[in-house]
Amino acid sequence: QLQASGGGSVQAGGSLRLSCVASGSIIEIGHMRWFRRYSGEKRELVAYIRDTGVTGYADAAKGRFTIARENAKNTLYLQMNSLEPEDTADYYCNAEILSGNGWSNIWGQGTLVTVSS
Repeated sequence: QLQASGGGSVQAGGSLRLSCVASGSIIEIGHMRWFRRYSGEKRELVAYIRDTGVTGYADAAKGRFTIARENAKNTLYLQMNSLEPEDTADYYCNAEILSGNGWSNIWGQGTLVTVSS
């Protein structure tokens, strides 16, 4: 399973770091991603990091957010700087995880980020 944390309320211009820990009978973790969902909308991709370490960002996240992973701890991070009210959303981590049952696409629960102006 994936357990996300680190959300909270900040003022515009502030920073937050989200974490997502994978647990269970993990053999390998492949690509990892952060999504966010605005109230009543579909989830949108914020950033991804491949098992090779290659990263990619949505245009809204470029230059402000940094995705990273710590493989030894099965942990995914999202450092968010210069936060804007438009970043207010539920943030979800997602990962491809190999276990004894093969590869699965796993979602964590959302962690709410609220940015006030």
